[in-house]
Amino acid sequence: MDKPFQRKGSESNAHVGRDFEAKIQTYFEKQGLSLSYGVTVPIGVTGKKPHSFDLGSKDGKILVECKAHRWTEGGNVPSAKLTVWNEAMFFFHTAPSGYRKLLVVLHDFSSRRNETLGEYYVRTYSHLIPEDVEVWEYDENGKHGKRIK
Repeated sequence: MDKPFQRKGSESNAHVGRDFEAKIQTYFEKQGLSLSYGVTVPIGVTGKKPHSFDLGSKDGKILVECKAHRWTEGGNVPSAKLTVWNEAMFFFHTAPSGYRKLLVVLHDFSSRRNETLGEYYVRTYSHLIPEDVEVWEYDENGKHGKRIK
């Protein structure tokens, strides 16, 4: 069965996400930052409900959302996927203050656009990114990360 919205060569999009989270956890561990899976904190505007972030540390007060999205095969903007990034910004905005908040995205460069998807997001959606949120890119090939905002 053809799955047009599934990444080629992957078992499922859920596997892609979990694998990416594991790479991010390993990367930050090497930087001296110990992160656990599924850190839950109360978020909300008028009331609070628990939300589980991809990675984080309650003791270290760190919350991390990981996104392994790429440009479309045709080199276009994956608009629907970026709405999920915007949703992550809202979760960060409504999370408790005092936490370090990181959105970590896959480094995916478009030669046609001469920018990465992360750079495009920061340039286009900067008005939705809370000031206390860091945006990082992780290069799977070089196994290194870089803060881009």
